[in-house]
Amino acid sequence: MSGHSKWSTIKRAKGAADIKRGLTFTKVANAITIAAKLGGSADPSSNPRLRMVLEQARSVNMPKDNIQRAIDKGLGNLPGQEVEEVLYEGFGPGKIAIIAEGVTDNRLRTNQEVKNLFERSGGHLGGQGSVLYMFDKVGEIKTTSKGGNSEDEMLELMDTGAQDLEDFESDGVKNYLLYTSPTKLFEVSNKVAQLGYSVDTAELVYKPNLTTKITEKETAERVINFIERLEENDDVQKVYANFEFEDNLL
Repeated sequence: MSGHSKWSTIKRAKGAADIKRGLTFTKVANAITIAAKLGGSADPSSNPRLRMVLEQARSVNMPKDNIQRAIDKGLGNLPGQEVEEVLYEGFGPGKIAIIAEGVTDNRLRTNQEVKNLFERSGGHLGGQGSVLYMFDKVGEIKTTSKGGNSEDEMLELMDTGAQDLEDFESDGVKNYLLYTSPTKLFEVSNKVAQLGYSVDTAELVYKPNLTTKITEKETAERVINFIERLEENDDVQKVYANFEFEDNLL
């Protein structure tokens, strides 16, 4: 399984508390602001990116006032409060490739914080395009089995127009990750929902097309710790990596 999905699996194994630790109100607010800014609308029905982020906000019980303030900030209704998207590429422990997406109101501050995190891990930031070629930007939809025959379900889900599909078990329940072209994400997501499946997430991600094998437990632990520290930074929204190692190293 590739780095992005493998990291998702690790986080599930570590428990819900660890997963939510990185999903702070600050991160969600920044994501709402950017979604409103880029979509040019506070209407979730016409702004799919905002719709998905608002679902995240509800999942962490974010107060309505915080949500509205973040939307107003993105629409320019709060003068003097501007945010922008940033993208970092670099190498972490074991020479794994890393992409970190962020949202910041102070690029210089975030640049320095992320640079320090890379260097403390034994890695380093790279220039634009230094690792991007090792990833494909795709749509990813996560859904849960309806409890039927898994082969039938996989065929049914692929008929939605998905390009690829992965399955995994979590707490004894079969889950699926569907991959689409970026432009087909919400079209396929709607078809999945129409088939009666729950759509847990639907988002654009960087999926590794080249992976780096980790064979030593110490390096695996350093990789996990480094990604955790990146995710804990309030300005970092998402982290993608191309590592691959066996489950027994966990």
